[in-house]
Amino acid sequence: MAELPNLPDLSDLNRDDWGRGLQQTVETDGSWSDLTTGHTVLSHSDGNTLFVTFEFIEDIRSSRDNALPLGVALAQHDDCACLTILAETRAWFRDPALYAYFDALVDEDFFADFDSVVFYGEGMCGYAAAAFSVAAPGATVVLIAPQATLDPRVAEWDHRFQAMRRLSFTDRYGFAPEMIEGAESVFVLYDPEEELDAMHTALFTRPHVDKFRCRFLGKDIASALEDMKLLEKTLLLAGSGDLSVPTFARLYRARRDYAPYLRSLLTQVEDNDRVGLIAMIVRNVLPRKGMPRMKKAMRSLVEQGVMEDIT
Repeated sequence: MAELPNLPDLSDLNRDDWGRGLQQTVETDGSWSDLTTGHTVLSHSDGNTLFVTFEFIEDIRSSRDNALPLGVALAQHDDCACLTILAETRAWFRDPALYAYFDALVDEDFFADFDSVVFYGEGMCGYAAAAFSVAAPGATVVLIAPQATLDPRVAEWDHRFQAMRRLSFTDRYGFAPEMIEGAESVFVLYDPEEELDAMHTALFTRPHVDKFRCRFLGKDIASALEDMKLLEKTLLLAGSGDLSVPTFARLYRARRDYAPYLRSLLTQVEDNDRVGLIAMIVRNVLPRKGMPRMKKAMRSLVEQGVMEDIT
């Protein structure tokens, strides 16, 4: 598929102008439909690999290049298409209008038109990507730190979203780990140091689920992967059927040059008073990156007589 033409920069627009600009962009080669006051579907279906992404409008406008959805960016790649569900509010996509929309796609056998289907989301959007993936048996599902449910009978230990406990997670498209049973393969990326994220991830344990530990990336793994230019690469590998633990591990080596990861790693070993590991990290990173945080650690080790000054 040819690239979507003349993609605009919407980053400086107010909310209303942003919506109009995005709608005009998508409707050039795709479609736009408002399901409810809270959810919008945009699509570009000219490709054999379909990426179904769930995204929050607030996050798109605040952090994505050109303030364009990830689905639109993926649709630029050769032979790729997108179906993106945009949410105005953070309510876990628990909306009967969405249920009906995906029911209609199933009735139309929509997903059968594609050679490969990839569902993607992070956090609440990861919950939705898993939950609605049941509509496309045989799909690949890529989730970043997803919630499994907020049903207090299952996840009473998660106190982050108390206001959302009123939502039903027991009706249709409800318990996300059950909805992935028909997927061909599922990949869950998470930071095991984030305890609640790790506990939700444990609920997704299945024979066809691979878990990627993104240790020290913290609460915002997707943004970190985007900064390292890895998110689209990971999803494209999923679309081609080439994503695996080894292929992601090779991509993830990029963290060795990612300053936030290196700072987090150094802080962890300092908190554990692992002097030898601190010295190893400093000797590896400082000649390559020259980070002030590494220089400070080196000066402390020099004063302790643990290592020499390498600046």
